Amino acid sequence: MMKRFMSGISLLAALLFLSGCQEATTPEDRLADYIALWNDLEFEEMYQQYVNEGTKSVFGTDEYVDRQLKLHEDLGIENLEVTFTGAAEDTEWEEEQPADFPVQVKMDTLAGPVEFEQTMTLLYEEQEEEGNWYVEWTPAFIFPQLEAGDPVRISRQAAARGELYDRNDQPVAVNGTGRSIGVVPEKFSEEGAKERLAELLGMSVEEIDRQLNQGWVQNNLSQFVPLSKTSNDNEELLAQVLEIPGTMHQETSMREYPYGEALSHLIGFIGPVTAEQLADLKEQGYTENDLIGRQGMERHLENRLRGEDGMRIYIEKAQEQITVAEKPAVDGEKIQLTIDAELQQIAYESMNGEAGTAAAVDPETGETLVLLSSPGFNPSEFMLGMSGERYEALKADPLLPLYNRFAQSYAPGSTLKPVTAAIGMEVGTLDPAEGLTINGKTWQKEEWGGYRVTRVHEEAPNPIDLNKALVYSDNIYFAMQSLEMGRSALVEGLENFGFGEEIPFPLTLQASQISNDGTIASDGQQADTSFGQGEMLANILHLASTYQPFLTDGVMYQPTLLLEEEDAQIWKDGLLSAENAAIIRQSLRNVVTEGFAQEANLENIPLAGKTGTAELKAAGEETGQDNGFFVAYDSENPEFIMAMMIEDVGDNNGSGYVAGMIGKTFEQYYE
Repeated sequence: MMKRFMSGISLLAALLFLSGCQEATTPEDRLADYIALWNDLEFEEMYQQYVNEGTKSVFGTDEYVDRQLKLHEDLGIENLEVTFTGAAEDTEWEEEQPADFPVQVKMDTLAGPVEFEQTMTLLYEEQEEEGNWYVEWTPAFIFPQLEAGDPVRISRQAAARGELYDRNDQPVAVNGTGRSIGVVPEKFSEEGAKERLAELLGMSVEEIDRQLNQGWVQNNLSQFVPLSKTSNDNEELLAQVLEIPGTMHQETSMREYPYGEALSHLIGFIGPVTAEQLADLKEQGYTENDLIGRQGMERHLENRLRGEDGMRIYIEKAQEQITVAEKPAVDGEKIQLTIDAELQQIAYESMNGEAGTAAAVDPETGETLVLLSSPGFNPSEFMLGMSGERYEALKADPLLPLYNRFAQSYAPGSTLKPVTAAIGMEVGTLDPAEGLTINGKTWQKEEWGGYRVTRVHEEAPNPIDLNKALVYSDNIYFAMQSLEMGRSALVEGLENFGFGEEIPFPLTLQASQISNDGTIASDGQQADTSFGQGEMLANILHLASTYQPFLTDGVMYQPTLLLEEEDAQIWKDGLLSAENAAIIRQSLRNVVTEGFAQEANLENIPLAGKTGTAELKAAGEETGQDNGFFVAYDSENPEFIMAMMIEDVGDNNGSGYVAGMIGKTFEQYYE
């Protein structure tokens, strides 16, 4: 019994001895643990385990924990880094004396970086019958000069959206003005006025009521209440609005599209960011009130046009505002396109609202001067938001003004024949001076069964050489020449001209194709392909580019759209010799002077080019509708090559109708 008693005393003594040997926790140790939690945003544990009683008596968890977490979220605080400067190694800590340490705080916010240093004091005190060092905290450790009750605000300075200009510095999408339509409530009381205005603006009466029932409106019925916006050129609507008593309109900032329909498919428009887009873009700073590029270059160049909003975080005091961090707004870029807006406008108007597309390229640089789809639409209608009724009317329009035709590919018909001729001459199977005897309207090989090649002009005098074949657009001649060169030579030659590969261009364009699978499976398909039919499809921009080698002695340049891009980037080279290019150039001039493009045979502008008529094929599907083509350039001053396609020209003189439109374009452009 005595032994057990003595053993217990010995154990207790040993424990007391060991306890006395353990080093007491220093304020530096406590601060290190506190700051580790701070960097991990563990504000609850910091408050409960490390904050002194004096702090807790002044600041509850709502001020310490909840507020700090909310500020981190609202201000976009990231990369928090808190450190402190330790004491000298031989420092002796007295429990009766406070322990002070310089604390350094760094962070990134929506308004830029924040960095400051504050002195943090630790006090020794008893909590829950245990003594230790505890932090004395104030809101100044959130931001310097922040005191209890001070609101922390964030303001946003919107960046100006960048603007788009053409090659001649003409504005095509700029920050301008429009009209804000609204009412003065105390004067807007005539019976039926609300219903009439709602119909004009494409709104419901309920929407108007919601705007008029806002508190600020009810407190001052003499104020102007905005309801909708429209462009300055919507004169008919503006006049109709003013006929309703109590209505008015005021100038307001607005995106302007000076060339309207002519550039609509290329430039596109901006519009409110959708909920789906916002879900993906919120981290990039977009809000539900932002406008975003929705189509065309406005969408493609969104990241460059948008700019970067400025942000300011500040502490709001009774008599002043103290800036915590500030990032100035950076406006979007001014970007110039290679487009000649005036030429595009002229070409668009020459098409008379017909369904079709056109492109023009500079043969020496590859720059895209025209790229249009007709008919177009009014970009401002989409930017401002249109009624469902108006949108359905546009969708139901048989001319499909919302359909972007320059992004599609179509059977090019006889406009491909110069390319076929170039391939044949280069492989050596086509002698341009050698004539073929061709009789009758149709021709076939014996083994073809029911398939026959048909030509339009059987009156062409024999023998048919290359020049006559182009002037009379003789399908049989080109079918014979393609069979002579063989399938592999034709396929390889077309591939050399860019068929079957992606068009190197900023916007997505459907690739031109030799066939659906890129091969030619039969003699009949080869014959059709040689004159731009069968499964052959060509994009309008690519089609214009394929005529470049005739002017550059074999070089085809990559089409560009931004003026900042390098000029004359070679896409294809060595496509034909200078001698063969000269032969084709002469024949293309003869097509206009002697052939069936007389509408383009202008007195003062010596155009050269090739017409074509082909079955409309959209996504490889025949429609029973003939499309007319013409590709042309000024033979003496070839500043640009223009290709144009008009749908359904069967009752309008076929491709000659299109030749007339291009002729008109050249005449007006050179006036």
